[in-house]
Amino acid sequence: MSEIEMRALPGGTVGLHDARSKRRWQVSLQPFEIGVYAVTEEQVAELLGIAAEHPDRPAVDVSWQRAVRFCNAASEWEGLDSVYRFDGTDVHWDVSADGFRLPTEAEWEYACRAGSTTPHYGPLPDIAWTSADGVRHPQRVGERMPNLNGLFDTLGNVWEWCWDLLDPARYGEYRVFRGGGFADDAWNVRASVRRGGDPRTAQDDLGFRVARGGFDGHDAAQGWSLAADEERALLSGPLPTGWTPRR
Repeated sequence: MSEIEMRALPGGTVGLHDARSKRRWQVSLQPFEIGVYAVTEEQVAELLGIAAEHPDRPAVDVSWQRAVRFCNAASEWEGLDSVYRFDGTDVHWDVSADGFRLPTEAEWEYACRAGSTTPHYGPLPDIAWTSADGVRHPQRVGERMPNLNGLFDTLGNVWEWCWDLLDPARYGEYRVFRGGGFADDAWNVRASVRRGGDPRTAQDDLGFRVARGGFDGHDAAQGWSLAADEERALLSGPLPTGWTPRR
């Protein structure tokens, strides 16, 4: 398989914000690794046997379920411990395993911001493919300027799946995706924007980036907690007016 280039990041703290629920929270992160680029069509083709028409573009039309299976396949290829265990459609994260996985959304935002506190870590025309460019499909990875962590396309080009549930009380099993895509305007292509979708859905502007890092603990790591998910699922309420989860 073609190499998945990773960047090691030190631990730190990141603040997250959900505009719809008006919830703000801080997450302390341990050191971890994250992909320099979004996973490409070529890499998915090599491990999952899906044709790669454009090898250097981010892999899209990949569901969250398929993305986590890619992670386990990549771990097996590299001789690493598999992170995910499957029980039907349920997926369980072994937080102590050191193989490839999806980043938590706290890891994703921390990596994307690279120390910045503004919505964009640089001028959008320099760092991100957006609707302003008038393109009709994802562009090759690494064509625009990286952030200070050396990561490319964390904003724009394609949205990226994360591990976390979006809001289990309102949207059940929907998973978070971040970063904005090539068809989105500047308002959506921001470090703090949270979107989500059904883990079985696939979209032409939605891909993923991998992370690595094993942690001590049980069902909790890097801003995610199974117990917190279960608690939030009990806090059911009305759906946000006028919001389509796909965007």
